[in-house]
Formats: sequence, C-alpha cells, structure tokens
Amino acid sequence: MKNVMDTLRARGFIKQTVYEDELYEKLSKESVPFYIGFDPTADSLHVGHFMQLVAMKHMQDAGHKPIILIGGGTAMVGDPSGRTDMRSMMTKETVAYHVECFKKQMSKFVSFEGENGAVIVNNADWLLDLNYIDFLREIGVHFSVNKMLTAECFKSRMEKGLSFLEFNYMLMQAYDFLVLNRKYGCLLELGGDDQWSNILAGADLIRRKEQKSAFAMTFTLLTTSEGKKMGKTQKGAVWLDENKTSPYDFYQYWRNTADADVEKCLKLLTFLPLDKIAELTKYKDERMNRAKEVLAYELTKTVHGQEKADKAQSEARGAFGGDGDMPVKSIDKSTSNLIGALVAAGLCKSNGEARRLIEQGGVSVNGERVTDGNSPIPREDFILAKGKKVRMKIVLS
Repeated sequence: MKNVMDTLRARGFIKQTVYEDELYEKLSKESVPFYIGFDPTADSLHVGHFMQLVAMKHMQDAGHKPIILIGGGTAMVGDPSGRTDMRSMMTKETVAYHVECFKKQMSKFVSFEGENGAVIVNNADWLLDLNYIDFLREIGVHFSVNKMLTAECFKSRMEKGLSFLEFNYMLMQAYDFLVLNRKYGCLLELGGDDQWSNILAGADLIRRKEQKSAFAMTFTLLTTSEGKKMGKTQKGAVWLDENKTSPYDFYQYWRNTADADVEKCLKLLTFLPLDKIAELTKYKDERMNRAKEVLAYELTKTVHGQEKADKAQSEARGAFGGDGDMPVKSIDKSTSNLIGALVAAGLCKSNGEARRLIEQGGVSVNGERVTDGNSPIPREDFILAKGKKVRMKIVLS
C-alpha cells in the first residue's frame, strides 16, 4: 500500500501534522479510521468543502476508512474560526434539512460500500442531550483557559467580543473526536488549517483520557496566489448544487482561474497524475488555456457528471471560441429594454445593478457596446455579453 501522506504531500495538501513519524508508520501498516467535520450552515456544499472531499477520496483509495461528521449539534453553537462576528444560530429543523442535503451530495464522492466504506454520523446524536455538569467534569477539566485564549480562532475575536457560547466550540469539537474514537476507533482528524487549534485539542483530549495515540492533520486552505479564498464570485459562493451554481457557471469559474493558480488547483482538486499536470502547466503563455480547460472539465465532470461537463464545455467554447454550442436563455418577448434583458437572463440581480453595469461599459449586444440601459433590445435572437467572460444567446419567447 502506498503511503497516502506521500500522495497528499506531493499534491500540496498537508499544512500541519502532529506526531508525524508515528502517523506515517500507522498509515503505512494498517487501515486508519479518520474523520472530517462539515457544519451544515447551508443546504449545499461549496468549493471549500470539495477540497476536503478530494482529500477524503485519496485517503479512502489508500485503504483508510472515512467518517463524515455532520455538525448538527455544533452548528447550533457556531464556529468562531475565521469570523469577526457571531454566527446566527439555526433551528433544529433547519439543521436537519441541511444534514439531509449534505448526505445526498456526499454520496457522489465517496464510497459507502466495502470494508473501508464511509459512514455518516451527526454529532447532534450525542451533543444535544449532554448533561452539562457531567460534560464539564469529564471534558472541561482537561482544558486550560489560558491556553485556549492563545488559539488563533479565539484571539481574532477578543477585540469585538467572544461569547461564552462560542468559547465552548473547541471543547465540543474535541469531544466529537473522543466519541468517534470510542465508537469507531477513529485515530485521525483532518480539516482546513484554520481548524488547527480545534483539531489538535481533540487529539490531545484522547491521549489524556484514553491514554492512547490520536493524530491531527490540516490541509492548505484553497486560496489564490494573492491570498484570497477561492470559491467566491460576484454572485456569491460557488456551490456544488447545480440549482445554486449551474454546471456552466461552475465550469466557467474554473476556466477563468488565474494562470498562477492553475497548477495548484489541478493538484488539489483533480485526480490527474502529477506528470500530466506538470506537462499541462509547463508553458507560461497562451498554452496555459489548455490547462484551464482541463481543470474546468475535470472538476465539472466530478461534480456534475460527464454529460453536463461535455455540455458546459461545448457552451463555453461556443460563447468564446466559436467551436461549440453557446449557452441559450429564453426571455419574454415583451422585455422592453437592455436593463430588463440583463435581469431576465439572470446576469444581474436588480435593475440598479444592470444600470450601473451598462453605464460602466460592461455590456454589449451582438458585439457592440451599449451604454444606455433604456436602449431597446433587438426584436430577434441576439448575443448578450457581460464583461469579457460571460456571453450567451438570448431567445425571445
């Protein structure tokens, strides 16, 4: 069995580990149950989650058992990591609905069959009925407040105010690891590097309580070369649910990746061999466009299937290269002006946004820039472009 740590390190995943030599040896010799947590704060996974799912698949393919922890309990408290304000608290009903949505999406990415088939658990099952006094006596006694306050997730909140509710989050996440260790023999927690303090706390709790090994590993956060988190557009997050981000928009997001980020994204988010990735990205000129196409196609195929990836690629080529089928949007023939057309086609959320875009010179009709939002649209099918990267055929119906 090839050691999965070598694979993850070669592809740029690993940021921090603890007891690294001991963990490497275990991963070489046995199947290691591991878990990754997902807070159900929306009804769909997004691009940030997708990187965790790719890592999970690498681990499973190497023979290790994934435990997918849905934070149905912790989501009712809110993780302060990376936040400057307190998260809004959700109802049990909302959390339950999000949990079901996650389960359906995750089943596309990991296998639930066989000896190392993935299992999905919800920490609401053990957190919602906790006896608080018992919890403090069993778990709280092992945490130093002084040490907790040095954690980055808490330090960044001290100026604006950190509620006691959120201060409990680290204890709850650590307790999750302990429960999974006792129930499933889970030895390793994985997650983004912004979770390092929480993950480390769980491994330390197991070593103190159970007197046995437990491990932590964090991954590089998915950021651009400029240090900004990937997965955001003007429309908002890039979702894995096609009803929230269409396969075409998903494809276009990755097709427009900056040259400097293409190699990293191919390594972290696709399963292409490293030598093929090196070949695709060795030229730092217009030939990088081929690598971007491969990146966009591979990710769209993984998330939405080959048929929808083929369609998205054909539409993108049709819109920008003339070789393929341009995306088509039908709007009501009673639409009177360009502002209305932009909103009806879903390219702008409001009339105000459409007007500003037009006045700034960001809209063209049949290749001609238009700067007056009240201009009438053609009375037959036409090509509507928003900026340089969005182009579609408008059909009047």
